[in-house]
Amino acid sequence: MTNLAIAANGLRKSYGDKTVLDGIDLAVPEGTVFSLLGPNGAGKTTAVKILSTLVTPDAGDLRVAGHDLATHPQAVRAAIGVTGQFSAVDGLITGEENMLLLADLHRLSRREGRRVTAELLERFDLVEAASKPAATYSGGMKRRLDIAMTLVGNPRIIFLDEPTTGLDPRSRHNMWQIIRELVSDGVTVFLTTQYLEEADQLADRIAVLDDGRIAAEGTAAELKRLIPGGHVRLRFTDPAAYRSATLALPRVTRDDEALTLQIPSDGSQRELRSLLDRLESAGIEADELTVHTPDLDDVFFALTGGSTRIPEQTDRPDRTGRTGQTGQTKENVR
Repeated sequence: MTNLAIAANGLRKSYGDKTVLDGIDLAVPEGTVFSLLGPNGAGKTTAVKILSTLVTPDAGDLRVAGHDLATHPQAVRAAIGVTGQFSAVDGLITGEENMLLLADLHRLSRREGRRVTAELLERFDLVEAASKPAATYSGGMKRRLDIAMTLVGNPRIIFLDEPTTGLDPRSRHNMWQIIRELVSDGVTVFLTTQYLEEADQLADRIAVLDDGRIAAEGTAAELKRLIPGGHVRLRFTDPAAYRSATLALPRVTRDDEALTLQIPSDGSQRELRSLLDRLESAGIEADELTVHTPDLDDVFFALTGGSTRIPEQTDRPDRTGRTGQTGQTKENVR
C-alpha cells in the first residue's frame, strides 16, 4: 500500500459567513507532485496554510508526514518546507547570509550550517551571487534562493504556493527542473499554480478546486478525458474534394468558406486510422489534417466556469497572531 505524505478528510474552513473550504478530501502519495488548481479565491492558499500549520481548520481529519495536524503540529513543521506566493528572502543581506540565518533557526551547528549552505548554493547555481545583497537578484534568482532556504531543514514534504508567478519562461522552466530533481530525491511536492501547463508538465495527480470544493481529481490525462470537444480538422484547397469529403464522412461540421471539416474524435490512433481509411477508400486527399484533444485549459474552464473570483484574503491572522501576506516567513522551522 502506498504511503501517504498528506491525507485530508472533510477539511473545512470558513471566515465569517464565507465558506472557503467545504469538506474537501486530499490524498498525496509520498515522492509525488500533487497540484491544486483553481481560480483566485477558490481556496488553494487557504489549503496550503492549513496543511502547513499556519491556520487552524474548522473541521477535518488531517495528517501530514504521518502526524496528526491537530495533536502534533510541531512534528509536522519539522517535516515540511513552505515557499509561499511572496518571497521570504531578506533583500538587505546577501544570499549566503539568508541561508545561514535559516541554518541558525534550524539549530544547525556552525559547521553544519556552512556545509548545508554551500551545498545548496551550488545546487541552485547561486555561488557567484552568494556574496551579493539579495535585493540585487533577478526574480528567478530570488525564487531559487527561496526554495534553497526551504531545503535547509531537509524537509520531506514541500508546499510550493504558485512558485513561478511573475517569472519569465526560461526561469519558469528552470524552476520546473528543480521541482523534478526534488521529486527524484524522494521529496513530496504539494504545488498550487494557475499555470495549467505547469500542472500538466509536473503533476502526478491534479485536483481542480472550485468554490471550496474539489470539482475533479485525477491524472492530467484522466481529467482531459472528462471534457468533450476533441476533433480532427481537415482542410482542403480543392472544392470538389471538399464536397466529396462532406458526403463520405459522418457527423461533420462544415465551414464552406474555409473549405474545412471538423469531425468529432478522441484523437486515438484507432479513430485516426478509421478516418484515413475512409478517405482513402473514397479517393479523397485532404491538404491538411490537425488533431485537437481537450487540454487542461478546457478542463479548467469547463469545471470552474471560467469565473473570476475575489482573491483569497491574505491578511487574516494565523495561529501565531501575525498578519500579512503568505510566505513572508519560513514556517517550517522547528
